[in-house]
Amino acid sequence: MLKDRLAVEDVVCRSARVSRGPAEIPHMRPGPPTLPPSETEIEPPAVPGLSGLMTLAVGVVVLAGLYVGREVFLPVVMAILLAFVLAPFVEVLRRWRLGRVPSVIVAVLVAVGIIVSLGAVIGFQLAGLASDLPRYQTTIETKVGSLREGTLGKLPSLLKDFGRRFDRAVAEPPQEQAPARPAASAPAAPAEPSGPLPVEVHEPEPTPFQMARDVLLPVLGPLATMGIVFVVLVFILMQREDLRDRMIRLFGASDLHRTTVAMDDAARRLSRYFLTQLALNASFGVVAGIGLWIIGVPSPVLWGVFAALMRFVPYIGSFLAALPPILLAAAVDPGWSMALMAMALFLIGEPLMGHVIEPIVYGQSTGLSPFSVVISAIFWTWLWGPVGLLIATPLTLCLVVLGRHVERLEFLDVLLGDRPALTPAENLYQRMLAGDPDEALDSAELLLKERSLTSYYDEVALKGLQLAANDATRGVLTQRQLDQVKDVIRALVQDLSPHSDVEPEPHETKDEPVASPASTQPDNKEPAVAQPMPPDSNVPEAWRADGAILCVAGRGPLDEAASEMLAQLLNKHGLGTRVIPHSAVSRREIFNLDMTGVQMVCISYLEISGTPAHLRYLLRRLKQKAKAPALVGLWPAEDAVLKSEAMRATLGADYYVSSLRDAVVQCLKTATGEEKVPEPANTPAVEEAMAAKRLPLPA
Repeated sequence: MLKDRLAVEDVVCRSARVSRGPAEIPHMRPGPPTLPPSETEIEPPAVPGLSGLMTLAVGVVVLAGLYVGREVFLPVVMAILLAFVLAPFVEVLRRWRLGRVPSVIVAVLVAVGIIVSLGAVIGFQLAGLASDLPRYQTTIETKVGSLREGTLGKLPSLLKDFGRRFDRAVAEPPQEQAPARPAASAPAAPAEPSGPLPVEVHEPEPTPFQMARDVLLPVLGPLATMGIVFVVLVFILMQREDLRDRMIRLFGASDLHRTTVAMDDAARRLSRYFLTQLALNASFGVVAGIGLWIIGVPSPVLWGVFAALMRFVPYIGSFLAALPPILLAAAVDPGWSMALMAMALFLIGEPLMGHVIEPIVYGQSTGLSPFSVVISAIFWTWLWGPVGLLIATPLTLCLVVLGRHVERLEFLDVLLGDRPALTPAENLYQRMLAGDPDEALDSAELLLKERSLTSYYDEVALKGLQLAANDATRGVLTQRQLDQVKDVIRALVQDLSPHSDVEPEPHETKDEPVASPASTQPDNKEPAVAQPMPPDSNVPEAWRADGAILCVAGRGPLDEAASEMLAQLLNKHGLGTRVIPHSAVSRREIFNLDMTGVQMVCISYLEISGTPAHLRYLLRRLKQKAKAPALVGLWPAEDAVLKSEAMRATLGADYYVSSLRDAVVQCLKTATGEEKVPEPANTPAVEEAMAAKRLPLPA
């Protein structure tokens, strides 16, 4: 019986372990005993497990699929890029009431006609150039011979002689050399054997079938690829809205309006950019072809088309396009003037196009970082060859646009885009942790060129302090790091004291970059001002005296810095202030606090949650000490106190704000008498909240 009972208990324990887990059975919990709450430490970041391996595996599979299936994916990608180029033309034809199907057919036929015409012209130009090459052989041999006879030809022998002398000087020992022995008589040179008999191999004349095979096989591959491109292009243009809806369903079904606006905006920007880039590159090719024709370089149309295509290659495409016509000019002209003029044409034309015309046309950058442009060119060239090099920049731009408009693909924007990886607030917090006030000041001065001091404090400085306060609350900041944060923010506030709190003059707006985020997303620009600040001249003298507004820091480690920012802004608008730490208003020290001339009390909290009893009692002590209105600044705008009227009435403050701008506006309105101090009212919601918490009603 005892054995059966033990077996039953063992089965029950096992079933409990399976159903509830070891953590719910105290006497069966594995591992060391848990530390008490006061000794717990923050766990280190978890090691990437199955999800990280799955992401890596998916990435490897995608790369392998792109490489193995390049003959399938390459035509599809080229069709998508052509669809962006032809979409505006299709829309124009549809506005002329031509219908969807006729518009698409006409647009595709126009594109096919242009490509076939260019291919025919290039073919004729190549044939003519190949037939004329033997005529340039004499000029090339003459120039090569003159180079060999000149200093350039003697350079190898001079270098060899210098190396021989250097080796001899290094190899000679410092002591005297022994007398040279008489040279032995050299043996007679053996007679050269007779040479082999010359043998000639004559291949049979190729048959017509072989000639056709040799000519057609190299052409069939590109023709088949172009056929697939145009077939896919027709279907993309026919079902463009349907494909867009499927993308919306796949990436943004939770917010149809925002995703639709983002997709339409992205398609519009990409189409405009691709058309503009195609027009600029074609213009560069036309100018290069005309210039080479004037100079006298053979086949100028060929080199113009080649220059237009190579400009799609970033940074070095134009210079690579310049090499063939320059070498051909050197082969045609007995002198060097034609080659030098061809070189000057590209050396002047490319910088003029890249640094003058393109910035005027584009307005701003495309949204790609220079590093990502280079890496994408290398990557797509390795993956898809020369065609991948030509479409690397447009394809990468499409990926960045998807990353900026689709949340799941945001990593593409972080990796390839040109926007800063950190927000200004995160950058400031990083400078605080590093203890670098100079870098923080430099970044602040750049941002202050586009916004006022109040906006900088609200949008950057306070948010950076909130990041630090959250980390301090979680216990991840050491005392040394916390001191560095305090020192940097204190130095930053002091260094920014000479800046006036005025709105900067608006600059002329340029076109947004191609990969700009959707208009519904915040962009760190100057926020809209809800309330204008009253004029400073109406502030009474009593409010201008030092200490008229008492700025009290909350009990957080960084609340005093927020109070210093508020005091500085109030001073710039003609209000006298005094900043005191939280310890000065404690129960023991508040009796020693001088409240003479205090017209208003402002309390700042960077991090607060729930119904803070200490804030309610602090406000009660301050109101007993000085009969002045109280303003509480709860800088986390999402705090529950700001959303609950009953909770605000429970605390007993007169005003609640969530930004420094609102705090300054409220203080100026109270000082100028534009807004009277509200009388406390025991509303039903307040009475209900008081009864629920068993608190006395506010006096």
